[in-house]
Amino acid sequence: MSSVEILKNKDCKVIIEKGELISFQHNNNEYIHQKGNKGWRNSDDEMFPVIGPTAKNNFIVHTKNGDAILDQHGLLRELEYSLVSFDKNSAKFIKKYKKNTQIANSKFPEKSSEEKLFWPFDFTFQKNFTLERDVLNIEFIIESEKGMPFMLGYHPAFLLSDSGEETLESNGVEITLTDVYKAGSNACPVLNSNKIILKNIHRKDLEITTKGFDNFMLWTEVDNMLCIEPITQYTSYTDQKFSEKNMSLSDGKNIFSVAIKIL
Repeated sequence: MSSVEILKNKDCKVIIEKGELISFQHNNNEYIHQKGNKGWRNSDDEMFPVIGPTAKNNFIVHTKNGDAILDQHGLLRELEYSLVSFDKNSAKFIKKYKKNTQIANSKFPEKSSEEKLFWPFDFTFQKNFTLERDVLNIEFIIESEKGMPFMLGYHPAFLLSDSGEETLESNGVEITLTDVYKAGSNACPVLNSNKIILKNIHRKDLEITTKGFDNFMLWTEVDNMLCIEPITQYTSYTDQKFSEKNMSLSDGKNIFSVAIKIL
């Protein structure tokens, strides 16, 4: 079975590699940051079950099922997706985790002191892509024990013109790349928002709308790409204790979605 799935319609083409969105083209114009170019090493990723750097909490997350050891942005990204189904307009992937299973930390030893990560809850995490006209819909379905604490973030990177002239708009407020640079590694927060528009140079604008997240954060260190990240919670400017008291609690099944629309 191929590790690459391609979704197509009249104007758009989407390429997914092992569950990662590596290309979204409209009339042969690319909108996703390409791996290998300067900037981030990936094209998209997820942050789960926590968002943000856990080192300030000694990598410990306190839960009713005991303490977990998690690195920055959790452990989901250390797991591999399995393909559930695929056709010309949709693809579905899943990750499954059994509680307390120790997972190798790819950041160890260069960027982390923690060799193994674990989480004291079972969960399944489904990522579904659907291409409809000029819109790519991405749905996340999390199934777990009811009451499991979690945060969720989606981390796609978008291709820019390398001019530094792109701007964004959310809730009637303009955001520049200079604003994003100033936030640094904390990432620039866009809170209480479920829509953001990227005003592109040399290609059509993008509208990103979400359900369930209610916030974004923005990050880049270069002019050729920008991460526009829907998040359930923003932790970088807080004294986050990484306890379930500061997290969302699972309903048993929680659904989140992101729509990326060519304007």
